[in-house]
Amino acid sequence: MRWIIALTLALAAGIGALYGLTGGFTVLTAEAARRQDVALHPRPIPVLQVLAEDGRVLDLGQDLRRDGRVAIVNFFYTRCLSLCLVQGSQTERLQEAIVARGLQDRIRLISISFDPRDRAPGLARYAARMNADPDVWQFLSFTQPAQRDAALSLFGITVVPAPLGEFEHNAAFHIVTPDGSLARVMDLDEPGLALIAAEALDEAARQAVPAGRETGGL
Repeated sequence: MRWIIALTLALAAGIGALYGLTGGFTVLTAEAARRQDVALHPRPIPVLQVLAEDGRVLDLGQDLRRDGRVAIVNFFYTRCLSLCLVQGSQTERLQEAIVARGLQDRIRLISISFDPRDRAPGLARYAARMNADPDVWQFLSFTQPAQRDAALSLFGITVVPAPLGEFEHNAAFHIVTPDGSLARVMDLDEPGLALIAAEALDEAARQAVPAGRETGGL
């Protein structure tokens, strides 16, 4: 009898853990649960110092808010010969779609390298390889390891050193609102859905009533 009670309690504990992990059984994996949580509770971008391909040092959150466009963000490194090339190709397709549909004043692309070896000249060369329009697609890298780690954690990117100076890492499209909050995470092989999500967030931001308007700005 005791083992039956113990088994029942263990099963109950396991089901409880699974319930919490899957967001009440509405999703099936930890990553899906995280994405659902991001959609329900957008995560503000903290102070993150980044280096642009033109040599400028920027605060990423401040730059996002100042720019005012929805951003589709991904993470890469310039020496990658596998996943990053696929990601770059998908992002290039996104750039073409944004320009073709006249969305460049509403949506931008940002690719951020997590490799400390990637500095401004290398980012500029990579941008040229990707046929990046600097008004639409920007390339950045981190200047401080601690801030890099904080950003990777926030965006859910896992980076593991591999032989010959390579890295193993996951990838996705991350949709950031004009006020600088991570609001959606989309699969890399679904750039069309990423663009749809970005358009929806842009439309929502445009329809939002600015603070103070209802009180006459007082």
